[in-house]
Amino acid sequence: MNRTEHPRAWWLVLPVLLVVAFSALIPLMTVVNYSVQDIFGPGQRVFVGSEWFREILRDSRLHAAFGRQLMFSASILMIEIPLGVALALAMPTRGIGVSFTLVILALPLLVPWNVVGTIWQIFGRADIGLGGALLRALGSDYNYAQNAADAWVTLLVMDVWHWTSLVALLGYAGLRAIPEACYQAAHIDGASRFAIFRHVELPKLRGVLTIALLLRLMDSFVIYTEPFVLTGGGPGNATTFLSQYLTKMAVGQFDLGPAAAFSLIYFLVILALCFVLFSFMTAGDER
Repeated sequence: MNRTEHPRAWWLVLPVLLVVAFSALIPLMTVVNYSVQDIFGPGQRVFVGSEWFREILRDSRLHAAFGRQLMFSASILMIEIPLGVALALAMPTRGIGVSFTLVILALPLLVPWNVVGTIWQIFGRADIGLGGALLRALGSDYNYAQNAADAWVTLLVMDVWHWTSLVALLGYAGLRAIPEACYQAAHIDGASRFAIFRHVELPKLRGVLTIALLLRLMDSFVIYTEPFVLTGGGPGNATTFLSQYLTKMAVGQFDLGPAAAFSLIYFLVILALCFVLFSFMTAGDER
């Protein structure tokens, strides 16, 4: 049966598109306006063109924050995606264990971001936290407030604990959507468990994994609350990411012009990374 698309269907979503476009374009145009002006006060502005963009692109502190951001995002993607898929494969497919597992996995996602940072801030302290006290008892000189490596490991573990469940739930939904006939055909052909995963499950999970990768990339690239609560960007600038650098520039120093230029560059970088990742993940669909 052939289906025909009716152009009038777009009228149903047109109001939503207009509202979203309006709410997005107004702030964006305001940021663009600030990025080309030097603002001294209400009514006191001087047009500076691309000066703020050139200044931001030459900022060595921004380069360092961008490098830390790339390292953090790449690290959590390499950990959370395989771990989430492994959890999805290990989850039960029938019985009461399904509901129990889904509830347990969903719990970390229900915790607000600021609470996550507070939980791990207390958990990692050696004087009152279980995790920090355990590491000290094992002979480790663990201190996330003074040691940059410890701060990084704590941030990574915290993010893995908080967001791996999202990947696992998406992967589980994708696995349950695979027709049983595919598994039956693989068993008839004598395929091993790894062969089933490689040739049946993994190709069917391409769309789900693309969504998970994009969500985690975008969220990790704008992470702010958790590292701010846990380490405050320290020790030193070891965990100062782009979002914290931008907030300090806009709110702490009140440099609206450079902060607006930085925001636009920040937005374009995230957009470019998401486009590259999406193109790579969907490259095989056309073939």
